[in-house]
Amino acid sequence: MLSPRRKFYGRRQGHKLHPRQAALMQDLLPKLCLTLDQSDPSDPWQMPGGYREYALEIGFGGGEHLAARAQQQPETGFIGSEVFVNGVSKLVAAIEQENLTNIRIYPDDVRDLLPSLPPACLDRVYLLYPDPWPKKRHNKRRFISPENLAELHRILKPSGDFIFASDIADYVSWTLTHIRRHGGFTWTARTADDWRRADDLWPGTRYEAKAIKAGRRPTYLHFARSK
Repeated sequence: MLSPRRKFYGRRQGHKLHPRQAALMQDLLPKLCLTLDQSDPSDPWQMPGGYREYALEIGFGGGEHLAARAQQQPETGFIGSEVFVNGVSKLVAAIEQENLTNIRIYPDDVRDLLPSLPPACLDRVYLLYPDPWPKKRHNKRRFISPENLAELHRILKPSGDFIFASDIADYVSWTLTHIRRHGGFTWTARTADDWRRADDLWPGTRYEAKAIKAGRRPTYLHFARSK
């Protein structure tokens, strides 16, 4: 059972969906929506066939990173959470076009989903270019918080990965500070290139491309659940 809806800051929809997008949202999205069934602990997501690993992307935007990862790693079951209707529609279209079968979608605030997930159920969590809420009075709206880190730590398997990317230096510092305070994650970087460069299979995102074009340098932080 999902927790009560929390107050959400930000847009839920932009321009009106095109007829084809609206049709996919009506016909295909319900088949892709995540429905938790914990009766089988080995496959709590109930994806056809089961998967060796499971990963979650929080706030997948237009879904380009998530769709690319699903193509790269067909042995992994992916869960994507996004509140922005237009972004969800783009991912649904990509799923149909590429015939992707290893993605499930939670089209709402992930904070309402996290408490309902079983412990140690995920191998990997991605949080890529989250809303930085740059004004100081809005910093408390940032996803990285003691409460949310506690949930991520709970749902990640031992040594599971948390991957964070941002082009906002203040949010990077904020994240490192909160990770250190939490104490349950290890930052895996050994050299400067480890946070300046993404992994070799990194597909990128539209926002990332815009940030780089505008002269902002992304930072990639990789943490492992340590205890």
